[in-house]
Amino acid sequence: MGRRTLLTGALLGTVTAPALAAGTAAPGPSVTRTGRTTLDHRAIYFVSYEGLVNNDSFQKNGLLTHRGHQYAAWCTADRGAVVGRRALGASTWQTVRVGRTLRYDGSHNVISMGVSRSDGRLHLNMDSHSDGFTRVRSVAGLMDDPAGQSWTANRFGAPQSTLDGLALTPRFTYPQFIATPEGRLQLSHRAGVSGNGRNALAEYDGARWTALGEWTGSTGTYRGEHGSSTARNMYLHGIDYDRNGRLHAFFTWREQNGAVMCSGGGITNHDTGYVHSDDRGRTWRDDAGTVVGTTGGPGRVSVTAPGLVVDPLDPDHSLMNQESQFTDSAGRSHAVISYVPGRFGRCTTDYVADRTRSGRAFHVRKTASGTWRKTEIPVPLNSGQRTKLVLDRYDNAYAILPYGRTAGASAASDHTDWKLLYDGAGLNAFGEVVIDETRVARDGVLSFPYQEKSSGTTPSALHVVDFRLPA
Repeated sequence: MGRRTLLTGALLGTVTAPALAAGTAAPGPSVTRTGRTTLDHRAIYFVSYEGLVNNDSFQKNGLLTHRGHQYAAWCTADRGAVVGRRALGASTWQTVRVGRTLRYDGSHNVISMGVSRSDGRLHLNMDSHSDGFTRVRSVAGLMDDPAGQSWTANRFGAPQSTLDGLALTPRFTYPQFIATPEGRLQLSHRAGVSGNGRNALAEYDGARWTALGEWTGSTGTYRGEHGSSTARNMYLHGIDYDRNGRLHAFFTWREQNGAVMCSGGGITNHDTGYVHSDDRGRTWRDDAGTVVGTTGGPGRVSVTAPGLVVDPLDPDHSLMNQESQFTDSAGRSHAVISYVPGRFGRCTTDYVADRTRSGRAFHVRKTASGTWRKTEIPVPLNSGQRTKLVLDRYDNAYAILPYGRTAGASAASDHTDWKLLYDGAGLNAFGEVVIDETRVARDGVLSFPYQEKSSGTTPSALHVVDFRLPA
């Protein structure tokens, strides 16, 4: 199957490292908490798939910064969808209800946001998990002049079940907005269901949406140590453009047939792979440049294609899907993955309990010499949930673990000196977090929302906390 080749990837958030005076060493990683604001004192709270609908890390974007203002989207205690805005540095948020009520208690029914630079609109896609979606967009120009545009309900259109009349799959999940270098807006999503789905793209040019089509395949036979499977889906760790216009995606496969696992209590995710596109997501290539899939065409990225795997791992270690990726100032790719290492056993039998007890996150990156290197982050997960990865302007790496705990590694050490920088004290955060990737790159600020722990369905406070990174 050719699944042992290590590949490359590059991601959103590329920044150019500032010039340093001769003889001046670049600073190492550090985080300094600078403030916290409250989005909602009583946000909706229920635990589903181990997560919260207001703070699942695969939201892209649940929090973003544009033209000196930060935007957030969430659901209130009465299930209403809200979008908020604040000027950077402001202590309060302006909020608007957008006319949608969360249908059921599913944490995957997140709200994701995107900005179409061609016409200055804010786009929201929400309330979908293997079914239809709801989409809301603002009036043109709202994002271009935030100081001069009022933040009121009449700035947003009525909720739609299509993209301005364009119907997508009836099995829609995981909306992720990505901006092309030209300012077009693309919408990544899954068609189908977990274990039997395909990734697809649609594109907005400022006038209309176009369905580009599916680019991954769900068929083909995967054979493991314990059995085989003939259906699956690709879960993305990210899909982002670098500063040179290349679109990158790290991923893992999830098999439909549990026979590939050593135990039915595990999870069928296996291998970490990578593909890229140089034509805005129309054609997909492996690291060697070989075409491995065409969006909307008969040939799609497949589990049977050789040369896709970055880090091989069988389905017996509870490898997590949908973690994180980033790119450094030299365009080298980084990813974070997590699983139960073999030293804790070769067969996970309860993926939540085993990950909580023995799970670890790993930093996978391309080195200056062009080789791949993987380093374990020596901080126990203490959770079944995901970790996020960002890099600062000096290429120091930061892993934001469950509960807001933050570890860092210096570029000077080739990212081998991971240590805990912030233990999450005082946050009382539940689970994983969502990162404002745009603000890390532009302002040197690590900003993320988190929701306080609660119980049952008792609403709790939803906050945004900011940390200054090395200047």
